[in-house]
Amino acid sequence: MTRAALLVLADGRFPAGGHAHSGGAEAAVKAGRITGAASLEDFCRGRLHTAGLVAASLAAAAAAGGDAVELDAAADARTPSPALRLAARKLGRQLMRAARATWPSAELEELAGRFPKGAHQPVVLGVAARAAGLGAVEAAYCAAYESVSGPASATVRLLSLDPFDATAVLARLAPEMDRVVDRAVEAGRGVVADGVDALPAASGPLLEIGAEVHAAWAVRLFAS
Repeated sequence: MTRAALLVLADGRFPAGGHAHSGGAEAAVKAGRITGAASLEDFCRGRLHTAGLVAASLAAAAAAGGDAVELDAAADARTPSPALRLAARKLGRQLMRAARATWPSAELEELAGRFPKGAHQPVVLGVAARAAGLGAVEAAYCAAYESVSGPASATVRLLSLDPFDATAVLARLAPEMDRVVDRAVEAGRGVVADGVDALPAASGPLLEIGAEVHAAWAVRLFAS
């Protein structure tokens, strides 16, 4: 295993399409729930412990060798919003393209064949991490970090928030990210022994509602 591969996978310049998505931040900004660094931190904390935990657990399970088809169905069941399911699959398709070019593997090819329109992004992330020689811990860290870094970056554009302040938010959340990853890895490894019911089903209703509202906008800066 080379952990340097994690830097490539988690790099914001990795062509996985994440830059086009705000992680719910655009809808939250318009609704007045994010107005500055303090409310961004609250938003990211909530997202980390709900959608972030679920995504990190799925990624960890896939990286640990869990059945990707079953994990994709579990991701669907944990994503009530059709708009979010569509966004997750679009992101998964783009990540798959980048991962297949970067770390060719039979597992990635098989997953791409099973889901030509895209599997859920965290599942693809876990399989990509496995192809890169990474394990469940690294996959979970990548997913957990993405769950908060996306909204933080988007808010810099949406509110002209000082990027130093946005980055400081991510730094303050680092200890909580560690705890979320620990829970995610435990759950992800449990999938191999106990099936997908071992995965958490934490929810963020405002994220789901906001995604449906956002999908109906005629003009928007981000895809989701």
